[in-house]
Amino acid sequence: MISTNDFKTGMTIELDGEVYTVVYFQHVKPGKGAAFVRSKLKNIRTEATIDKTFRAGEKVSRAHVERREMQYLYRSGEFLVFMDTESFEQINFPQEELGDTISLLKENMLIYVMEYKGDVIGIELPNFVELAITETEPGIRGDTVSGATKRAVLETGAEVLVPLFIEEGDVIRVDTRSREYMERV
Repeated sequence: MISTNDFKTGMTIELDGEVYTVVYFQHVKPGKGAAFVRSKLKNIRTEATIDKTFRAGEKVSRAHVERREMQYLYRSGEFLVFMDTESFEQINFPQEELGDTISLLKENMLIYVMEYKGDVIGIELPNFVELAITETEPGIRGDTVSGATKRAVLETGAEVLVPLFIEEGDVIRVDTRSREYMERV
């Protein structure tokens, strides 16, 4: 058990049987009344974000989430196959449990698999990935006063907004946390 006064960004806690990561926290001491901790928590399984207020000093369970580096190999029906880079053990993981994360997942990519109490609860992609553009409209000259963008489809099937000068076949760097175009490689 840890105190809410010890919260740190990135810490994992167990709340109501679910595992959450602390995204944001703020200690508040109003003029009247008791102090409290305002927090934003992200569910590791569903990636849903909730706002939760705790009393200062309230005890919560710390979740010890183990992260193992693994390599994404391929899709097998409705499962994704990952291989441990140290033991070469392979695990199958249902793709519907990963949600939107898999749209930026490329074969042979190194990722982290998160395990809690022996169960795989999710994956963590690298912060940036480099992917090729497979489909986009041609850039139209003019009307670029305010940084115009266009839709582009990546080799994994994900869609991002890119500047007008990006063309099919270009390789770009995408931020996996915000799903935004960063730069051309």
